[in-house]
Amino acid sequence: MKKNKSLLLSAPYILWMLLFTLIPLGVMGYYAFTDPDTGRFTFSNMTDLSAYLPTLGISAWYSLLSAVICLILGYPVAYFIAHRKPVTQKILYMLVMLPMCMSFLLRTLAWVGLLETNGILNNLLGLLGIGPVEMIGTPGAVILGMVYNYLPYMILPLYAIIVKIDGRLIEAAEDLGCNSRQVFTRVVFPLSMPGIISGLTMVFVPAVSTFYISQKLGGAETMLIGDVIEKQFKTSHNPNLGAALSLLLMLLVLGCTNMMSRFGGDEDGEGGVVV
Repeated sequence: MKKNKSLLLSAPYILWMLLFTLIPLGVMGYYAFTDPDTGRFTFSNMTDLSAYLPTLGISAWYSLLSAVICLILGYPVAYFIAHRKPVTQKILYMLVMLPMCMSFLLRTLAWVGLLETNGILNNLLGLLGIGPVEMIGTPGAVILGMVYNYLPYMILPLYAIIVKIDGRLIEAAEDLGCNSRQVFTRVVFPLSMPGIISGLTMVFVPAVSTFYISQKLGGAETMLIGDVIEKQFKTSHNPNLGAALSLLLMLLVLGCTNMMSRFGGDEDGEGGVVV
């Protein structure tokens, strides 16, 4: 009876996974290994992927760089929030989440207005006798867009881990003669490692598959793997190659996620090692 009740409760989740995960993955796999003209089984789509490996490498590099920048910017913010009063924590937490309530497209388009040649930043630089500076249509603009859009994905898991660190460990380290720098490097940072790994994963995964940011902030010269996949489906009318590229990207994401999870520890902040 208990087993039947558990199965009944899990039925909506199983149905959801079947309809929106397993079936789409099966369709993608079918297109990836079939010929677009005859529909017969073939490896030609997979062999054609070698031409897009440089683009995949650039996408992974931009995403990794964006994740590292988000870590550098997000860790102090998360640390600061975690050491405020509970009421202040709630307010700051809400402010971090607030941009996520706005449309992703609008947030990206706002940066277009800021960075373009006649945009707000270049107008301000013009008042100082500088510029105009070419900012839009550059790799730096793409990375900036990624960092801005995905920075909350770094701050939130870091905050969730840092706020759970037992203050008695910090007091014990100070009693044993550690200064503030040693307390951070030997206690706080190791114990926050699960949040760091989680944040890096949460930033890297959406960044490596993005295409709208690169189109609006990078222009035609900045082509990421997400742009190539969209092109195959919308303009090149080759969904089979697009599905093969999507499969390759999915394998990359799964591989990176699995590798990061091996170093992430648990969710209670016990994954670090106090030295």
